[in-house]
Amino acid sequence: MTKTQTPPRALKRPAAAAHHGITKTDDYAWLSADNWQEVMRDPSVLDADIRAYLEAENAHTDAAMADTEALQKTLFEELKGHIKQDDSSVPAPDGPYAYATRYETGAQHPKIVRTPREGGEETVLLDANALAEGKAYFRLADADHSTDHKLVAWSCDEAGSEFFTLRIRDAETGENLADEIPETSGRSVWANDGKTLFYVWLDANHRPCKVFRHTVGTPREDDVCIYEEKDPGFFVGVGKTQSGRYIAIDIHDHETAEVRLIDADQPTGAPKLVAPRKTGEEYDIDHRDDTLYILTNADEAEDFKIVTAPIAAPGRENWSDLVPHKPRRLILSLTVYQNHMIRLEQENSLPRIVIRRLADGVEHAIAFDEEAYSLGASGGYEFDTATMRFSYSSMTTPTRVYDYDMDTLERTLRKEQEVPSGHDPDAYVTRRVMATAQDGETVPVTLLYAKDTPLDGSAPCLLYGYGSYGISIPASFSTNVLSLVDHGFVYAVAHIRGGKDKGFAWYANGRREHKLNTFTDFIAAGEHLAKEKFTSRGKIIAHGGSAGGMLMGVVANRAPDLFSGIIAEVPFVDVLTTMLDDTLPLTPPEWPEWGNPIADKAAYEYIAAYSPIDNVTSQAYPAILAVGGLTDPRVTYWEPAKWVAKLREKKTDDNPVLLKTNMDAGHGGASSRFDRLKEVAFNWAFALKIAGKA
Repeated sequence: MTKTQTPPRALKRPAAAAHHGITKTDDYAWLSADNWQEVMRDPSVLDADIRAYLEAENAHTDAAMADTEALQKTLFEELKGHIKQDDSSVPAPDGPYAYATRYETGAQHPKIVRTPREGGEETVLLDANALAEGKAYFRLADADHSTDHKLVAWSCDEAGSEFFTLRIRDAETGENLADEIPETSGRSVWANDGKTLFYVWLDANHRPCKVFRHTVGTPREDDVCIYEEKDPGFFVGVGKTQSGRYIAIDIHDHETAEVRLIDADQPTGAPKLVAPRKTGEEYDIDHRDDTLYILTNADEAEDFKIVTAPIAAPGRENWSDLVPHKPRRLILSLTVYQNHMIRLEQENSLPRIVIRRLADGVEHAIAFDEEAYSLGASGGYEFDTATMRFSYSSMTTPTRVYDYDMDTLERTLRKEQEVPSGHDPDAYVTRRVMATAQDGETVPVTLLYAKDTPLDGSAPCLLYGYGSYGISIPASFSTNVLSLVDHGFVYAVAHIRGGKDKGFAWYANGRREHKLNTFTDFIAAGEHLAKEKFTSRGKIIAHGGSAGGMLMGVVANRAPDLFSGIIAEVPFVDVLTTMLDDTLPLTPPEWPEWGNPIADKAAYEYIAAYSPIDNVTSQAYPAILAVGGLTDPRVTYWEPAKWVAKLREKKTDDNPVLLKTNMDAGHGGASSRFDRLKEVAFNWAFALKIAGKA
């Protein structure tokens, strides 16, 4: 890929700041809008100079990629051909009704529908296409029916900023009530009276910090704040136990949790604390009869255990082990039904679902035989049921949704993902290989490639990585990836430290003072793939987003000759500057993940040593595509903009560095399904172009 035109150059307006006696100069700080809070709500108030620069970058990117326009259209049609346009979810039963999400052919957004449980005429509760009409951005976040099925609480974001407006609709008439609550997290929970609603409010810095109680038909101003979190390092969420008996207020950062409960039958009651927060200790709860079931890492249960406690006295002193801790068996979640408890766990980087009969403690597992696969469990709406729902897929196997009878052990296939353009699993190969890390650890890498792809080092490879917040990347089916593989790529996922792919220690050894392991693991994965001839050095395109975009920035600095290209979506690349600004939405809650450079000089120096922008140097870089969103509250638009400006200033090669800012969206990019596919097609066109396959 060659340089096509002279790219924009951002003006340098140096701004200096000192911490711990160290002065840091930021030449491009001016790209950070002083009025970013207002921009999140109304992009039109963005500073004219900043807008002009972003638009110049977009124009340059369009020009640089103009020769791929036909390819982008081809890829888009391929991607669209892989999905069933008139798709729908398997209806989820709840009392007299079954609820589902349904798409129509050509529609960008879904409909939320219900039918009588045993079948009958469908009622459309929400049509997101009609709601989105005429809007540059629209995202339906949540739609939750009341316990009496008369009302639907729903929320949407119309700017990409993740400030959601909550509304209430009459399920029978389809009319919205007068209730309208702005600036929420998008999630709401009904009490059991069918008229009381709980939601989380976001402050001016986009921090979810207050839980309110709303009574249907009353003004927003009359809503009662039932909990406020004063510590800016903690987030607040709201949910409901599977039993439907308790509203759960969840207070957490990335390593510490606290839960308060409200009786859903008595919604005006005060929240009751389960156990006070204890730094480094996490717990989550579910409920049955007079007992709480608690998933926790207490008592050095690094990979978590399950304990029980009486609802009347739920403190730690009354916790009793039900499923003891087992090292390297990571328990990811639990759901409790009237007669069964299910847990999703992971061991040897593979998931399984374990079902426990509560009457006698007898357990059995659901697992599969493929080398790498993904499992998911859905709690559904009902509590007193023997049926649970789970999904299964692998890199080669489209998603299958099963209903599973926990008493008879019978599974019923309810849906198999259709690929209208056709899909032959036998035409592809999925592998799990192990790369040796710098310190001797073994890093799992999941591969997908067509059977006829030559494994002699000639194939290009797209290597994906994330490696933060303990998030494991599943080996699941992706129609988007198929398009790249069908064009001759080897697709690889590096399960690097910072995720929990090999247990909690895999996460702990990839955060804070161990963060460098994330980056060296990813580089080791790329080197291994080249050594084993799946690809070659200089034929790998690295891909990651958000915290995975930070990974992209680091490996571009540290091993530029390993990669031919980098695709960094909403990349968190200005790590040190962001972690030094405690007014930004996510900074205080992020300190447990990265360290606090304001209070800790060692953390400052450690982050400074890898923060991508701060380590851009005079060297040759691979081709780079950076993608941002103007109203992104998680990774602000100026991070990729400043990174690209710094790269342009320092790099010594003619490889393109492209910046594409979605001026109408935030962290997740386009919200509608076909517009999102166009973004994927653009990324894949970039990959094919620099791989010489365009």
